Amino acid sequence: MAKIQAFEENSILYESWFENNQFVYKAEVEAVRQLIPNGNGIEIGIGSGRFALPLNISVGVEPSGEMAKIAKEHGITIIPGIAENLPIEDNSYDFALMVTTICFVDNPQIAINEAFRIIKPNGKFICAFIDKESPIGKLYLKNQSENVFYKDALFYSTSEIEEFMRNSGFVDFEFRQTIFNFIEKISENEFIKNGTGEGSFIVISAKKG
Repeated sequence: MAKIQAFEENSILYESWFENNQFVYKAEVEAVRQLIPNGNGIEIGIGSGRFALPLNISVGVEPSGEMAKIAKEHGITIIPGIAENLPIEDNSYDFALMVTTICFVDNPQIAINEAFRIIKPNGKFICAFIDKESPIGKLYLKNQSENVFYKDALFYSTSEIEEFMRNSGFVDFEFRQTIFNFIEKISENEFIKNGTGEGSFIVISAKKG
């Protein structure tokens, strides 16, 4: 069952986080942008469209009615559904994106298998998330019960997400990382770097083999 209750009940709080953490948000968008290919893409777990809009993605799958309502107000086409059972035909998109969605799905392997299914041959899957082994990941885990959004989340390491993707058949991996400080201490633009192991926000891109 999709973990949507917190988003249904706290959509204003969700939106305010991005407004209050502009430098973090900007860095995360840019890290994802660097790995977004040309073509027709879809975001899985599109939420209110906070990443889709600046990345010019016009369609997404979203189980939360409140999140979908906000996204629709921004002109995004919403397909109701969950990541583990996408109501989309095989080989439909040039790329698929998940941003901080993987920690809310019930079965990440099935969700990534579904992303593989709907992507065209040689298309890309881009998965962005907070690494559970990073400073912010460890902080979120420590304070998980106190966070309205993350209290039911399951966090993963970069190596775990990479393994899920390889199990699905993805190849030719690329990595970006950003957010090198604790969020409350960030008051200027964050760097985007290749690789992993330093930043808390990780973006992985791979090709459908």
